[in-house]
Amino acid sequence: MTENDRKKEYLREYRASVRRVTRIEEELKEVREMKASISIIYDDMPHGSGQSDLSDYASELDKLERDLVSERYRRVMLYKDISSRIKSLKSKNENDVMFYRYIKGLDWWEIAEKMGYSERQIYRFHGKGLVHFELPESKMSVNVSECQ
Repeated sequence: MTENDRKKEYLREYRASVRRVTRIEEELKEVREMKASISIIYDDMPHGSGQSDLSDYASELDKLERDLVSERYRRVMLYKDISSRIKSLKSKNENDVMFYRYIKGLDWWEIAEKMGYSERQIYRFHGKGLVHFELPESKMSVNVSECQ
């Protein structure tokens, strides 16, 4: 893996974290909707306690909520680190291209349109931005216990 590939992989982690947060939020919504759709039967017939259903539901809900808190914290930490590294680029054009691509998640043509340059020029700014981008010394480790 080349140096530029490692940089791109690191820069893409923020958008991946944003997608994970969205996915977990959707899972939570789905689990809550499933629980709400369980109907209660009012009759005199004996039924099981249903305790395991509730405890399974509560356990799954708790796990998803903890995952969500953890991933949101990771997303914030990645944003702070990556955006500060992008802001440290000396060229404003490189800075803008890297921000739009890796923080906002825009396509190349959208960046070109927004900045008023050709896509080819955007690729050049991106290439130079990658060269000047500084990777962290080691992969970011996020301690989730700090946010609880």
